[in-house]
Amino acid sequence: MRRPALVVGAVVLLSVCYLTLDVADVVPGVLTRVPLATPTPTLTTPTVAATTGPQPHAAPAGMPLAGTTTTAPLPTRAGLQTALRGLLSDARLGASPAVVVRDAGTGAVLLDQSAATPHIAASTLKLLAAAAVDSVFPAGATLTTRAVQGATPDRLVLVAGGDTLLAPGAGDPASVAGRAGLGDLATRTATALRAKGIGAVTLSVDLSYAPGPLVAPTWGSSYQPTGLTGAVSAIGLSTQRAVPGRPGPADPAKSARSAFASALRTAGVTVAIDTTETTGTPGAGAAPKGAPVYASVTSASVGDQLALALSDSDDALTETLARQAAYNRGVTGGFAPTGAWLRATLGTLGIDVTGLTAVDASGLSREDVVTARMVSDVIALGTGTRLPTFRATLRQLAIAGLSGSLATRFDDPKTQVAAGVVRAKTGTLTGVGALAGTLVTAEGRLLTFVVIANAVPSGVGTLRARDALDEFVATLAQCGCRA
Repeated sequence: MRRPALVVGAVVLLSVCYLTLDVADVVPGVLTRVPLATPTPTLTTPTVAATTGPQPHAAPAGMPLAGTTTTAPLPTRAGLQTALRGLLSDARLGASPAVVVRDAGTGAVLLDQSAATPHIAASTLKLLAAAAVDSVFPAGATLTTRAVQGATPDRLVLVAGGDTLLAPGAGDPASVAGRAGLGDLATRTATALRAKGIGAVTLSVDLSYAPGPLVAPTWGSSYQPTGLTGAVSAIGLSTQRAVPGRPGPADPAKSARSAFASALRTAGVTVAIDTTETTGTPGAGAAPKGAPVYASVTSASVGDQLALALSDSDDALTETLARQAAYNRGVTGGFAPTGAWLRATLGTLGIDVTGLTAVDASGLSREDVVTARMVSDVIALGTGTRLPTFRATLRQLAIAGLSGSLATRFDDPKTQVAAGVVRAKTGTLTGVGALAGTLVTAEGRLLTFVVIANAVPSGVGTLRARDALDEFVATLAQCGCRA
């Protein structure tokens, strides 16, 4: 009698797993086809290293891998309209997708459709966040995690400095995720403690830098527990970045504290944990002003971390970097204040922010809306010379068919021509598909493009909408478009 019950149980379990993947848009299904009242997050899975595996390295430098020339022929509006006519009205993208195609060299708009109409941003908002963050942090700026003396010599404080990509053990100087290691910090701290004759400490974490809520009120309650995004913190481990089906910790600071305590014990220090802190806020064990520093470790550059966040479409990493940038400009409070700062900062960079609503920095909320023209204007900042830090970040976007959130795309015979010549930011919510970045035409002209579809119809599904976006971009890449 138990065998039928076991079979039924297995079927139920498989069904639940499938539905979870369906909601995450990892597999096709009805849950990906009908817009919901609560947003469904980006479906791209970050290229996160396994706990015991190598950490992600910086993306290859450079714009699309194909060669470019400023003297290459420029596509014409008529030629683009002829080549893209079918895709501009493709049923898989729904009614009136927003489109902007520009010449990267001159900034000339070659094609636009519904360019000034506000659309749900999805992860294209990360491009706007990246430009704003890069306007705050200078090239090469890094984040420092410190171990300092507490109120008394027997108290030790781990001071969060914004690095959420700490290795739990030794750091890897060649990696972005895991550049700084808590194991290294613990070894140096233990040496400094021994020099003072201290063998036992009570450890706390100072979270006074860039504080804020761990999750946004506009995100679905299941997003963090299912790994669709990580919690947003000013400290965390590179080995615990969230992916669908493998969530990160509910409180990254506590996990980092535990990892640091473990490393200290390995280094011979007796450690007790101060548990009086309030999650996400400075606790009773916060570092005194001017506290002696025992040791510190330094992250990869903010620019490289930002590039990783864009390439992998990492919501939590984008949010924490934007929150820190806002904090460094005097803005606190979490998601909505950071979104307001983002809007204001883009305005100071000369971007027309008409139609922009940002309630977070990652685009995970359906309340986030942009215009395709605005996204195109931001990309133009990165292909020009006005904001060199953002230019360096944009050069590290995911490469079609090779890296990041585009690694598994552009493998169809219809789209393979674009593999290696397109760098772009993906964006996906239920009923929403977007792609924005740069490409090189078959004749060597560098173009920028933005496509945002907000009305992917019921019965089409996210994956087929993706195919249509890829075909659109591949058509651009392979045509002269000078009819």
